[in-house]
Amino acid sequence: MTAWLEGRDIGQPISVPHKVLHRLFEVVRNLALVSFYEERSQELEKVLQIFIRTNSGGTVLSYSDLLLSVAVAQWTESNARDEIHQLVDDLNNTGAGFAYSKDWVLKAGLMLSDIGSVGFKVDNFDRQNMKVLESRWSAIKEALTLTVELVSSFGFSSATLRADSALLPIAYYLFAKQADNRYLTDHSSAEDREAIRQWLIASLLKPSGIWGSGLDTLLTALRQVIRQQHDNFPTRELRETMRLRGKDLAFNTDELDDLTEMRFGDKRTFSLLSLVFPHLDLRQHFHIDHVFPKSHFTAAKLRALGFGPEEVDRLRDFADRLPNLQLLEGHENLQKRATLPADWLQTFTTGETRQSYATIHLLGDVPDGINGFEAFYEARRQRLKDKITGLLQRDGATPLQVTPL
Repeated sequence: MTAWLEGRDIGQPISVPHKVLHRLFEVVRNLALVSFYEERSQELEKVLQIFIRTNSGGTVLSYSDLLLSVAVAQWTESNARDEIHQLVDDLNNTGAGFAYSKDWVLKAGLMLSDIGSVGFKVDNFDRQNMKVLESRWSAIKEALTLTVELVSSFGFSSATLRADSALLPIAYYLFAKQADNRYLTDHSSAEDREAIRQWLIASLLKPSGIWGSGLDTLLTALRQVIRQQHDNFPTRELRETMRLRGKDLAFNTDELDDLTEMRFGDKRTFSLLSLVFPHLDLRQHFHIDHVFPKSHFTAAKLRALGFGPEEVDRLRDFADRLPNLQLLEGHENLQKRATLPADWLQTFTTGETRQSYATIHLLGDVPDGINGFEAFYEARRQRLKDKITGLLQRDGATPLQVTPL
């Protein structure tokens, strides 16, 4: 611009484009009406970060949007954007429905492509890595689809899956194992599926959150474990790797107490109940049901039964905690509704059937009314704690210690 202005013949007429360019030069260089910072670095990482900041007032584009654009530019045989968006839609329509994002699929692509790290860094999206991702894309799609179908068969959906990232090691395992749809139903894979289920649930139950900070480092380390051993799901090795990174799946006594008194609405509730009651076919639609219906715990109804203010508060609190929760199939829950459990059990055809149901669901002796609820609550709480402790001490066939405080 400067050279053009200095070299222009003074007598030459100035065209409209030249006037515009001259005005731009004056505003930027001489009048200082526009603030600017000259970035001399040609690193794409910096360029993308600057674009995100300067574009914040326009159409919002996330960092992953820009990385996806980089991937689109690198793929030669397929359209990366169309492929990824279609896969997201297909995965989210599995079972009762999920809420995976393109970010999750991109990270899964990095993980299953064995790219150095799974971090969202532009260096991971260079031409060489995107060539690997594109060449593996068909197998990656199959592995992710199989993973989501497997987790759906465990009863999970977007409403109950606490951390989508927990599925990435499972996806890598199924990818490395070259598993196909037969894995979902083969009797020979039943023990392997159960090992995956228990490991997944344990990781979702930890109150500290396994799949939060340090995620990329953790995923990279777990991938290395699975790469070395994928004949069977390497639960023990994964747990040890997680422990060394401060992501221990052992539960201390306070955590066990917290689980035993978990509140209705906690996203971990389904995971815990499905672990405690493995006999349920969770491919069906199950509801988290109050054993003693919550409608019986209004303050007015409890006062009418003679409970004092402190008792009312305590009973209302207990009504929403784990010892008063169970999993019921959708149609059973609709049938039960506000019926007290003793009355509902009478709908079973025989006393033997009623007793079997009460035993399987750890109900014990069910009182006729709310007056016996607190004793029922405390007894079932202890039964649940014993069962939960035993399950979370187990790592496949290897007993684990509950860590002391």
